[in-house]
Amino acid sequence: MTDPSSGAGGNTELREFLRSRRARITPEEAGLSAQPGARRVPGLRREEVAQLAGVSVDYYVRLERGRHVNVSETVLDALARALRLDDTERSHLFDVARPTRRRSRPMPPQRVRPGLYRVLDLLSDTPALILGRRMDVLAANRMARALYTDFEALPHRERNMIRFMFLDEAARSLYVDWESAARSTVASLHLYAGRQPDDTRLAELIGELSLHDKDFRRWWADHDVHRRTYGAKDYHHPVVGGLTLSYETFSSDGDPDQVLGIHTAEPGSPSEHALRLLASWSSEPAAVRLPGPASTG
Repeated sequence: MTDPSSGAGGNTELREFLRSRRARITPEEAGLSAQPGARRVPGLRREEVAQLAGVSVDYYVRLERGRHVNVSETVLDALARALRLDDTERSHLFDVARPTRRRSRPMPPQRVRPGLYRVLDLLSDTPALILGRRMDVLAANRMARALYTDFEALPHRERNMIRFMFLDEAARSLYVDWESAARSTVASLHLYAGRQPDDTRLAELIGELSLHDKDFRRWWADHDVHRRTYGAKDYHHPVVGGLTLSYETFSSDGDPDQVLGIHTAEPGSPSEHALRLLASWSSEPAAVRLPGPASTG
């Protein structure tokens, strides 16, 4: 992964994010009058974004080339409005436009608090797991391992949800709409990349996935961002069949890059019955600790 704030190319992530956002908006959607003649670019031209944001064309061109280091909050707000960014995209724009300085030390290990382990122990009848940086699986209960894969049996570096999504063939048949689930996972990883541009393990992960999967390469280049909050996914489990599970995510106050995800089924639904079957099929003890360090950085 390229450091977004250095090198001859300037702020690479800011440049590509702005280009991708303006390419998705037509002048009509932005409230501009249609101009005669053929357009050579999809979406908005640079001068049109500058007009909508109230900045000079030269300023915006330099900004999109990643040449501005101290762009103001006022300008970023104006660009977010001009490009019709949602709250998640706006947050990402601020992250990549004003990246934090590169750390001189490695990122500290992530560790799951004992209280969160106890929460997973209590959630014995529904899948629950804790994801950390880069979607590393820090802990998973018995039901989560039965639904997805036995993360405990994997080497530490492979205990990662996005690696499972793209590099484990079982994932493509587990998700009924694998493409939608995979794209949202890539977008969530891109949001994290905007906050942690100097994460060397993230760079290794992106390089590995880009090398081995053309879908990941294509969707990473889209620069979409997504914040995991809540929703629902359809699964086709090889043992219990169809499942529709809602999910809720909860961030840790002590570590914002550590998220608890809980999956539930509608009471009285076939999916609830299927979860019960999954619980009876998975007879392993309910321990949730993955052996060894939860995350090395």
